[in-house]
Amino acid sequence: MTASETVDDRPTARLLIVGPQGSGKGTQGARIAGGLGIPVVSTGDIFRANIKEGTELGQQVTAILDAGDLVPDELTSAIVRDRLTQVDAAAGFLLDGYPRNAAQVEHLDEFLHSRGEPLDAVIVLDVPREESIARLALRATEQGRADDTPEAIAHRLDIYEKETAPILSVYAPRGIVDTIDGVGSLDEITARIFRALDARGLRVAV
Repeated sequence: MTASETVDDRPTARLLIVGPQGSGKGTQGARIAGGLGIPVVSTGDIFRANIKEGTELGQQVTAILDAGDLVPDELTSAIVRDRLTQVDAAAGFLLDGYPRNAAQVEHLDEFLHSRGEPLDAVIVLDVPREESIARLALRATEQGRADDTPEAIAHRLDIYEKETAPILSVYAPRGIVDTIDGVGSLDEITARIFRALDARGLRVAV
């Protein structure tokens, strides 16, 4: 039995999508998840849902954010673990925005190992820094996003390169990293991702 099969032969897919801001992770992640019939698990979405529902975790996050602090890795990981135990994630999931750093990778590894459910693939959207900056600047103009200043964009990309990109050195030796050229039309990029997943036995419905 492979990592992408369950005892009743229904395909599963436990995926992680990684890329800098402006790489198109959100759009491509939604397409991948839709094709595989799995949920996108985004830390931002989880935070907002817990806060809206007033859960204990949501209250903790609210207090931290109100104090102007960053959500600790331990709490972020606890929220993700809770989400991954929900029924709709039983057949797999696509993680977007987590893990962001080495500590979170360790937390995720421990959780998945305890369940005997290793990641099937890590999809990396490879987009040059100048392309990310251009896309984010265009988004700022089109959507009137005052927070997408050139300084803020550069800062977020610096954080990605310093904290998130290095996690790939953990996953690469496991043979599960698929680096995808993230430049081109949305459909071209999606097709590249689907081909990579198909090569791993994860056939995406289109």
